[in-house]
Amino acid sequence: MWPWGPPCWADALSKELIVAVATELLDAGGEAALTFRALTARLSTGYGAIYHHVANKSDLLAAATDDVIAAVVTGVVVDAEPREALRALALGLFDAIDAHPWVGAQLAREPWRPALLEVYEGIGGLLDALGVPERALLDAAGALVNYVLGVAGQNAANARALAGGEEDRADFLAGVAARWSRLDPDRYPFAHKAAARLREHDDREQFLAGVDIFLAGIAALR
Repeated sequence: MWPWGPPCWADALSKELIVAVATELLDAGGEAALTFRALTARLSTGYGAIYHHVANKSDLLAAATDDVIAAVVTGVVVDAEPREALRALALGLFDAIDAHPWVGAQLAREPWRPALLEVYEGIGGLLDALGVPERALLDAAGALVNYVLGVAGQNAANARALAGGEEDRADFLAGVAARWSRLDPDRYPFAHKAAARLREHDDREQFLAGVDIFLAGIAALR
């Protein structure tokens, strides 16, 4: 405690600005790029000014994740038809994690934080509006949240892995498709059939197809 209030540098920065700069560092280089040394350099300030607003790197990661997820959840049109709102929310989360690959890992690391709670509230509320009975609501929400975050996180990880190499997504998928097409069709019938579409598929469209399959399935619960 300071007997005369916090020093003047404590008011020179806002938490919002610190989180915004932290997000830029995370997007550019992942979690390894987010250091308090890098923050002080970007913000032209000292460590004390940052520690006045956030306790540590973990706290800062959580705050940045909360901001990203809040922007998605609050951006969903609340008076839209529940099925379309749910598709929009799922796709918004997919795009947000694609743009900010570190978000998926942070959601899994600290599931008690507001970000994941907001995801569950958004998806659970829309499933409730769709008429999913209370006895099945928890299972349905858990299954859809796991699908959305799992696929989005894997897609973001794949994109980040390819970003650092010489091979782009099209070349990578073409290589996998070529290997699958050479497999024994009797031993691997699905992979052999899928090879033709693998190189051309769109990740977002495939993701939404999965959401639609889920929505078709929950109709049986009502």
